[in-house]
Amino acid sequence: GEIPFVVGGAYSFCQYTGIYRDTKDLDLFLRRGDASSALLASESNGWTTERTHEGWLYKAFKRGWFVDLIFSSGNGIARVDDDWFIYATRGTILGHSVLLSPVEESIWSKGFVMERERFDGADVIHLVRAFGAQMDWVRLLRRFDRYWEVLLSHLLLFRFTYPGERTTVPDSVMSELLGRATDSLHQGNWEEKLCRGNLISSCNFQLDLGHWGYQNGRQWDEEQRESGAN
Repeated sequence: GEIPFVVGGAYSFCQYTGIYRDTKDLDLFLRRGDASSALLASESNGWTTERTHEGWLYKAFKRGWFVDLIFSSGNGIARVDDDWFIYATRGTILGHSVLLSPVEESIWSKGFVMERERFDGADVIHLVRAFGAQMDWVRLLRRFDRYWEVLLSHLLLFRFTYPGERTTVPDSVMSELLGRATDSLHQGNWEEKLCRGNLISSCNFQLDLGHWGYQNGRQWDEEQRESGAN
């Protein structure tokens, strides 16, 4: 049968924002349980494939074209679940009517990409500009959950970038997040000597973890999620 997927990356970003990027990459987001079947289907159609990273990404190659089969984010947080399909929109990509990654889930996955060579913050800002007035902010807040500071940082950059469009983000959302920030001032420092920088960059916080004595924030976070802690 057909393998369900939604299109993300440059193609859905163009549909949502009107910003076109010339790319040979096609990003397909699918459930983890469908990833191996997608690889086999690609191979049967003459594509070379690789299991690039069992945590989040497989790839397929053919005549200079590349397909990323994505079932989570590199940091393990933005896993593809049913909501990616329930809230997907429909668009036309390469002449085919397909499901597009929801704006909210696109922001969720892009929000953590802050590498030295790639920063998706501008993408987040443009998605908020284009769809902020109609987005499901309750769902987006739920997606970021304990990573709310990451979302707040992007929304502050949005307000800086477009000062004449601040109300694109509902006042209730900003008040909620700024209230959490105020609460964190009263709470003071955490007890743990923790560096969560490797949740937003795989390369920029190696010294912190390897030589400066900080606890591995990503590892800590994975343990927290598995235990169901808040």
